[in-house]
Amino acid sequence: MKIINIETIKTEICKLIEQASFNLGAREIKAISQARDIEDDGSTAKAILGRVLENAEIAKLEHRPLCQDTGFAVFFLEVGQDVHIVGGELESGINDAVAESYKKFFLRKSILGHPITRKNTGNNTPAVIHIDIVKGEQLKIVFDAKGGGCENMSKLAMLPPSAGIEGVIDFVVNSVVDAGGNPCPPVIVGVGLGGTFEKSAIL
Repeated sequence: MKIINIETIKTEICKLIEQASFNLGAREIKAISQARDIEDDGSTAKAILGRVLENAEIAKLEHRPLCQDTGFAVFFLEVGQDVHIVGGELESGINDAVAESYKKFFLRKSILGHPITRKNTGNNTPAVIHIDIVKGEQLKIVFDAKGGGCENMSKLAMLPPSAGIEGVIDFVVNSVVDAGGNPCPPVIVGVGLGGTFEKSAIL
């Protein structure tokens, strides 16, 4: 059995939040660069994609958030069944790390305590936490700073079996077209297919 202290988990979460907030991934930079390079010289698209890359470089060099919308703190955890966490409760530890990180790095705190009263919690908690129990004694943590633009443009449909793959493609394409510029392009489109209502969304 592997023993992991909650303070170690909190430290690593702070590192994840810092990395995601100030450094665009190499895969994303490559994709945006390729998209820019195939656009016509002098076009608006080429200029905008160039600005996105410039923004990423400034964010990295000056330790500034990549976007003013620093997002919902979303976590996907794979917890080995032979892992024992000590020193505190896992969910509380994650939320403590989020609160500390968003204050330390001066990230915008956007989360509300209740969707109707709309009072800001002031520390970007509670985080959204998904936990899977897996074999072994490893703990894997993936952090996603999910901005409101992409969240607000997310869609889910229950298609009839007769819709087939064509229906799925039509739904995805129409969703992207309808979203327009609202999800802050350029975007990465994620598609979850199958399972129940909530399972497809998580996929």
